[in-house]
Amino acid sequence: MELKTRLAEVQQALKAPKSEWNDFSRYPYRTGENIIEAVKPILSGLLLTISDEVVAVGDRIYVKATARIEFGSESIEVCGWARESLAKKGMDDSQITGSTSSYARKYALNGLFLIDDAKDADSMDNRQKNEPVKSERQDDVKWYNDFDRQKSQMLDKLRSGEQTAEGIIQSLKKSGYKLSGKTEQAIKALK
Repeated sequence: MELKTRLAEVQQALKAPKSEWNDFSRYPYRTGENIIEAVKPILSGLLLTISDEVVAVGDRIYVKATARIEFGSESIEVCGWARESLAKKGMDDSQITGSTSSYARKYALNGLFLIDDAKDADSMDNRQKNEPVKSERQDDVKWYNDFDRQKSQMLDKLRSGEQTAEGIIQSLKKSGYKLSGKTEQAIKALK
């Protein structure tokens, strides 16, 4: 019974923001790694493990991921399932299995820690082109999404010595924008 109480405390304390950005579909999202990074500091003696099992269902292959939390002799498990795509452009077979595993693991963790990744019609992107993206959460986070248009201006500032890449990143953050890891890396890679 103590495990359920402790797990409930972790579920209430967990903050796993959507800190990644999908450039193609233009929406913020979180990964399994984001969830694990956020939950580690608040586990307080609870043991979290994640495992995979490849399961054939008819002629399709699924990855069944199990997120398990333990305390003493008690344990709670939640499974997440994801189906392997028959083919994914630009990926070899091991990459397809790996991405399927990541997806299944994320949803097992979502189930264990009560994280809702559902999107509904009200969360669709109806912004004008350069309007900041707001997080699906109601916390007024604005996502920076104008890198491609401002890339040449950033290069000019870097080349003139007016700003460093880190300075550009900090300026954007001070302006109230949230940057995805990918966008930060793209700014740091500018030369």
